[in-house]
This record gives sequence, structure tokens and C-alpha cells, in this order.
Amino acid sequence: MAAGLFEGQYVWHPAADDRLLASVSVDVRAGRYLSARDALAETHGDFALRAHRSLVLASEAADSDLVERWLAEEPVPEAALLWARVAVLRALRAADARDPRTEALERIALAACDRAATADPGDPTPWVAKLAMARLHRLRDQAPRGLLTAPSGPWRLFAHVLSLDPWHREAHHRFLACFFPRYGGSVTAAWDVAAFLGQRAPADSPLRLLPLVALVECYDPTQLLADRVWEQPQWRSTALAIHENWLPAAADYRFTPVLDLAYLAHALVMARREGEARAVFAAMGPYASRMPWSVFGDPAEQLSRARRACGLPVPGA
Repeated sequence: MAAGLFEGQYVWHPAADDRLLASVSVDVRAGRYLSARDALAETHGDFALRAHRSLVLASEAADSDLVERWLAEEPVPEAALLWARVAVLRALRAADARDPRTEALERIALAACDRAATADPGDPTPWVAKLAMARLHRLRDQAPRGLLTAPSGPWRLFAHVLSLDPWHREAHHRFLACFFPRYGGSVTAAWDVAAFLGQRAPADSPLRLLPLVALVECYDPTQLLADRVWEQPQWRSTALAIHENWLPAAADYRFTPVLDLAYLAHALVMARREGEARAVFAAMGPYASRMPWSVFGDPAEQLSRARRACGLPVPGA
């Protein structure tokens, strides 16, 4: 990972410093898919990179017929995977907008995920795409032992993904989202699942961030001293442990994990550990994500506020 120095402006593109992905994104927006095939083909065996690239490219292709044309002209596993990603994204957008076409789009998305899984049985990514839609169906599998609230959810689908990749980052985040209050879950269930999953993960895994993600998701500004929650010993120690154990490992990633770094930087700033937060912002370089900053206001303003608290430069300064 080589994020590069901050040069006075934020870079919001989700490709971050994956320069190949950024270039391919331009091709996809222009209706060309050959570079997308190559960019996805080289991710075999690197499921984190495959998830990242396929998700970013799906966001670029969702408003065009590129994946349908590609699949018709060249029905390779990469085309099937991107179709699954695009179909799921369209279904989720429709559901969130209460679009009457949602049910039909869901059926298309499920069929696309099944086709991609059949085309490449060892790839967890199509199953992760399917897991992204689980929040729409409220699957009620019984929770395993070890959770205080024992919340039901898509546990069997999640277990299948883990059989292919035990520490798949996106799968854990998609699964956790099923328990968020805005998707019909509860604060206690979200915290319970986040703690359960985070504690299972290796100390140097980004999955240790899951409790901090749940903390942001369950943030309620109307609660007394809501902004002081991150200063509590349990949350401060969580953030400091991630800073110590995961941040050094992130330097070896093939792309800058901007979203994970942003959650960690936010938690450290809120916990008044600006010294540690500076190192996280340095690892991020100029790259930025809307979350978690958008939960607290305008993301650019909130990010700049956090950087200023650490004595770091911001755009326009």
C-alpha cells in the first residue's frame, strides 16, 4: 500500500490508489469491458481484491447495459460476476427507493448470483453479493452459541461464505448490516453480532473494526453525551488495539483500505487520541470515504474537522 502524500485535496473515488482499477473505471463508464475482464481475472486467489474491484466496477456499470452486452458476447466467469454485482446493486437501490420493480429485480439478482457461483465455485464473491440482499428478506436462521441476544439472521448463508474464505471482510460487513436498526434489527443485536465477529478475528485483522462500525451505525445524537461514547474505556481500548495490531499490517495491502482507516481515524479522534489518529490519516493519504463522516454531518467538513484536531492540513487551508 502506498497512499501518497496529502497535497491539499481529498480524493473521493473508491478505487483509491488502485490505479489499474481507476483506469478501468473510466473504460467501464465509456462502455468498454475488455480492461474490466483483465482487471478481475488477475484477482483469482485474492478474494479481498476481487471483492473490492468487482464492487467498484459494479457501481460504474449499474446505470448502463455494459454487463448485459459483455455477458452475451463473452460469457466468462468475470462477466457473470460483474453481472451479479450490478444486479444486486440495482435491486438494493430499488428496495431502498421503494420502487415497485424491486421484487423483479431481486429475482434477477438472485439468478445472477447463482450463475456466477456456478461459473466459479471456489469464489466467495457471488455469495457475498447474495448476502448483501439478505437484509431485504429478514432470514431467520438460529444464531450459534456465544451471543448474548442470540439474534436470528442469515447465519447459514454467512457460514457458506466463511467456508470459502473464513475472514472475508465484505461478507462480515454485509452480514452485520442485517442487524442494523435501519434494516429492522436493533442496537443490542448489532453490538452483540459485531462483538462476536470481531473477537473471533485475528488481532491484525480489519474485522476487529466491526464494533466501531456498529458504534457509528447506532449513534443517536439525541442521547445525552452521545459524542463522548468513544471516550469510554472499552471503546478507547478497542481503537488503540486496532491501531497497534492492524494498522502496521495495512501497509502490505494491494490498495489503501480507505474505509477501514476512516473508521479507525474517526474513533481515535473521538476518543481524544489525536497522536494515534495522525498515523492513520498519514496511511490514508489524500483518499477519503463518505462513511463514517457523513453520519455526523457533511463528510468533507467532518473529515477536515478531524484532521484539524490532529494538526494536519485540510483543503483550502
